[in-house]
Amino acid sequence: MNGQELHVAMLPWFAFGHISPFVQLSNKLSLHGIKISFLCPPSTIQRIRSSLHSPHLINIIPLTIPAVDGLPPGIETTDQMTPHMAELIKKAVDSMKPQIAALLSSLRPHLILFDFGLNWIPSVAAPLQIKTLFFSVFSALSTAYGTVPARLSPPSHNPPTVDDLKLPPPGFPASTSTARLSTHEARDLTYIFKRFDGPSIFERVGACMEGCTGIVMKTCMEMEAAYVNFVKTQFRKPVLLAGPVVAGRPVGDLDRRWADWLDKFPEKSVVYCSFGSETFLGDDQIKELVLALEMTGAPFLVALNFPSGENSGDIAGHLPEGFQERVKDRGIVHVGWVQQLHILAHVSVGCYVCHAGLSSITEAVVNDCQLVLVPQKGDQFMNARLVAGDLKAGVEVDRDDDNGFFRREDLCEAIEMVMKKAAEEPGKTIRENHRKVREFLSDEETHERFTREFVEKMKEIAFGGGGGGNEDLKKVIS
Repeated sequence: MNGQELHVAMLPWFAFGHISPFVQLSNKLSLHGIKISFLCPPSTIQRIRSSLHSPHLINIIPLTIPAVDGLPPGIETTDQMTPHMAELIKKAVDSMKPQIAALLSSLRPHLILFDFGLNWIPSVAAPLQIKTLFFSVFSALSTAYGTVPARLSPPSHNPPTVDDLKLPPPGFPASTSTARLSTHEARDLTYIFKRFDGPSIFERVGACMEGCTGIVMKTCMEMEAAYVNFVKTQFRKPVLLAGPVVAGRPVGDLDRRWADWLDKFPEKSVVYCSFGSETFLGDDQIKELVLALEMTGAPFLVALNFPSGENSGDIAGHLPEGFQERVKDRGIVHVGWVQQLHILAHVSVGCYVCHAGLSSITEAVVNDCQLVLVPQKGDQFMNARLVAGDLKAGVEVDRDDDNGFFRREDLCEAIEMVMKKAAEEPGKTIRENHRKVREFLSDEETHERFTREFVEKMKEIAFGGGGGGNEDLKKVIS
């Protein structure tokens, strides 16, 4: 490829659920001799740097977040924000266009991988002859179901209704587990079509995918071929697959507090539960969750988070009366961040109850933790269907159709299906499929092949000449 060193800029959305896949992909690319310039808010630098396998190969460049009325100084990532602030950060990001343009003009990368909230990147990069790759951090199933052009109803192009969203878009792969969404899932999906003083998420994603040189997805044909092919038919431009982008081994040691507690229990006996940094349960669901864990009789560790600004210091006020005393020898409910990768990797942890975030799912599978899925919003519903439906490698908890409420009995049954009743059906089949997926995701040669092929495609785009859609790029559309 002309003997040139490929230089790639990374620009994720300002949420750690988005930043982490960009970091993980940067780690893989840096090992292939690719120069990385990672653009990010200043407050994220320390956490990003601690996750880099080769920090000297990746240049972290801090961005200046413009002041916006209602957005406190120093609040730079969505996990620190209220829902209203999370909308305001889009305004701040949109006003960063001149700053990003100046940085790209100075850095002169061959390519920039960018995220959904930065739909103006192609217009900034084109005059600088920088190719643009929209990096979707979601599953191909999520993209195929919710954000393709077929979602708009011609000729009016009105946003779809709840009833519309219960059904997949025209042309969607027929033989899949996502034949229909529940009422509460479809209602949640309407959010991406809403405008809050600016373009909707659907409009931003659409502009990203229409305007970019190519689309990058963190998946592979082995797991999501039907959905990848559907996306290709919708956008007719290069679709590059980076592979599942599994996190590497955790850096450093597990905090002594958690290590000493987990060490007390037998191998694969502990149920770990977390819903991520930006998914929050109400008190009624917290109570159902912890009572279900109590019913299982298994040791458990729960990590909860609460919305920014909410007083959650006294966790006892969110729990059933007498609960902490009853489970004091085998259960902990913790508020705040924990070392999730280290905990999932601990030998005593055997089951992970989670919100079905894509990164959390892969982290659990590679660490041989059985999956019990309680999706709460957005792409999480699709991820749960992919794992529990298509792959049959986990179990999704039954919910109320209208409000999504889950009950302790259903959650307890799901946990016991993959723990206590693992020798019976359907738990036996789920665990066997989980084993197959784990072996696939843990195969270093397979991941190396994914990365090598991805790098080759990027080089064809970077050094092939011209912009998206020309003859040089046609060979990348496969």
